[in-house]
Amino acid sequence: MQRKYLYPLLVILLTLGYLFFEKYANEKLDQPIVEAGMEVKEHTNDYFLPTSTTGQIVHHNYYSLSYSEPDEQAEWVAYELKKSQLKNSDFERPYFEVDPAVKTKSAHWRNYKKSGYDRGHLCPAGDREFSKQAYEETFLTSNITPQRHDFNAGVWNRLEQKVRYWASQYDGVFVVTGGILKDKIGTIGDEKVTVPESFYKIVYDRSGDNIKMLAFLMNHVESKKPLYSFVTSVDQIEKLTGIDFFPQLEDGLEDKLEASMDYKEWSFR
Repeated sequence: MQRKYLYPLLVILLTLGYLFFEKYANEKLDQPIVEAGMEVKEHTNDYFLPTSTTGQIVHHNYYSLSYSEPDEQAEWVAYELKKSQLKNSDFERPYFEVDPAVKTKSAHWRNYKKSGYDRGHLCPAGDREFSKQAYEETFLTSNITPQRHDFNAGVWNRLEQKVRYWASQYDGVFVVTGGILKDKIGTIGDEKVTVPESFYKIVYDRSGDNIKMLAFLMNHVESKKPLYSFVTSVDQIEKLTGIDFFPQLEDGLEDKLEASMDYKEWSFR
C-alpha cells in the first residue's frame, strides 16, 4: 500500500476505535443506572401502574414511566400526588437532561430548540415541589413531550391545577398522563420526537368509601371550554392507546370505574 494512503487509513481506524470505545465505556457507566431504573422505588406507585406496550418501564424515585423509543417520549407517566406533597417551593429551575435510566436513551432537549413547541412536562414540576430531588427529576427528557405553548400554558395547565386541587380535597390522588402517540401532528428535531395530536390524563381517588376515577382527553389546541367538557371514559383512552391502565384492580371494580364518565362526584368549583 502506498504511504500516502496509509496515514489517512490509520486516522480512520483510530477514530472508529475511539468512537467504539467511547460508546462501550458510556454503556458500561450507564448500565447501573439503567438497572436501578428497572427497580420499583419506595415512593413510586407500583400497584396501580398501567401495562406497557413498549416493554420499557422506568421507575424514578417519585414517578414511573413507560418509554416509547419510536416516539422518543413516554407513552404514560404515573405517580401519586399526596395532600402532604402540595408545596410551593422556590427551587431554581434546572436544565433538562437526557434520562440515563432509559435503556435506549431518551431524546435530547435540543430537539425542542426552535421547534415552536414547549418542553411540556407530563409529571408536572409543580406536583413535585416538596423536595429538590423530586422537583429536579421532572426535568429528565423522558418526562417531556412537545406541546404548543398556548395549550401548555392554557387548558392543560388548568387541568394540572385542578388535579392539585383534588389532591388537597381527597387526601391524594393517583395520576396517569401522556399523549395519544398513535395520532400525531408530526415530529420535531433530528430524533423525530412525536408531536401528539391529543393528550390524556386519568385521575383515580381511592380515599374513603367513595372510590372514583375520571379521565380527560384533549385535542392539542388551546380552549376556553370548561374542563368537564373534556371528560371521557378510561375505556375510550384504552382503545386509542392499547394500554390497560388499571389491570391490578378487581375486575368488577375496574370495569365499573373505567366505563364511567360521571364527573358530578368531582368538585369543579
